[in-house]
Amino acid sequence: MGKVVNLISLGCAKNLVDSEILLGGMDKSNLTITKDPEEADTIVVNTCGFLDIAREESIDTILQAAELKKSGNLSELVVMGCLSERFPDEIAKEIPEIDRIFGSNDHKQIISFLTGKEFAKDDPLFFRSLMTPNHYAYIKIAEGCDNGCSFCSIPIMRGLQKSRTISSIMDEATRLSENGTKELLVIAQDSTSYGWDLDKKVYLSDLLRELNTIDTIDWIRVHYAHPAHLSQRIIDAIADCDKVCNYLDMPVQHASDDILKSMKRGLNQEGIRNRIERLRSAVPNIALRTTLIVGYPGESENHFNELYNFVEEMRFDRLGAFTYSEEEGTTAADLEDNVSREDKNDRKNKIIELQHGISLEKNESFIGKTVRVLVDQAENEIGVGRTEFDSPEIDNIVRIDGKVSKGDFINVKIEKVNEFELIGQPL
Repeated sequence: MGKVVNLISLGCAKNLVDSEILLGGMDKSNLTITKDPEEADTIVVNTCGFLDIAREESIDTILQAAELKKSGNLSELVVMGCLSERFPDEIAKEIPEIDRIFGSNDHKQIISFLTGKEFAKDDPLFFRSLMTPNHYAYIKIAEGCDNGCSFCSIPIMRGLQKSRTISSIMDEATRLSENGTKELLVIAQDSTSYGWDLDKKVYLSDLLRELNTIDTIDWIRVHYAHPAHLSQRIIDAIADCDKVCNYLDMPVQHASDDILKSMKRGLNQEGIRNRIERLRSAVPNIALRTTLIVGYPGESENHFNELYNFVEEMRFDRLGAFTYSEEEGTTAADLEDNVSREDKNDRKNKIIELQHGISLEKNESFIGKTVRVLVDQAENEIGVGRTEFDSPEIDNIVRIDGKVSKGDFINVKIEKVNEFELIGQPL
């Protein structure tokens, strides 16, 4: 019998895809996979290295796993991912219980280490095993990033952008659809610059139009658009393709020209405003998700007020706000982090409170309407799902008061709402 392996995946959706590729490779090898760390003789931790809180979670998880060497069946602890990519020597020194450290994309090497055999027969990518429910799946279209934003360490950990070919993405998307996937969530560090680095240059718009031809896919959802790279051809593709959700995850990060310049975002507020207006003009009912950083070095009250007023005016459908966290090796790390933790948190809370009010107002507009919902969970007489305006795990949900089936599309009449939920009956 082969090893009993537990895989712990931390961090973002891009990390999740890496874990799914590895899991697929394990599945095709003589390895038994368990979801219970205490049953495993080998644990693999796929770490996140972005932001202090994620690094702390990764270290805590590794330490918890290391404890099982003393108290459980564990004989082997393997660490991979962004944190190990960035700080391999430091981790090895601090946590000697770790047996091997790998990078983010060392899938074959990890399988070889676990099995003791050369793993060259097939690329594990083609055997990807989903960790999400079958009806939706993330599809990573590129690795790395060329943007060099001042606050971000992703290029240090993941390298420069390496786009996949449209044909390889289509092959994977088709296989996923044959396995029951109805919603594809398109991800990359910057999805809007997809294809620029290929020998034969292509664009995200070309990819979306191709994905739109897969009959058995119902929804295509685009994440991590960079406002500076949101071209008219991408906007037109979102508008033209009936399977592409009226939804875009586009982190703007800030709205003050001074801060945006220091962040090296490539656009000022007027440029961001222009992109949003063009997008909303082409796709009138589009839901816009954004992410903001407050408390960036040098952010004054005036800078923050510019951001606050911008959020109030733009009325984003979904919004996440983070306090600035210094990332070693970035250009922002050379700046004086002169905003107090108290001010950072206060500013974040003000933005979140503002957004709660906007979200509630937008949700109230759905009362009495019927919406198409993809069911993510179903138990007894209660279901949980999403509209095309919501991504899994991070956005609003629809609570369904009635018997439904997981993975189905249904119509729901909305009767009540709050800031984060639409509540209704299945029709």
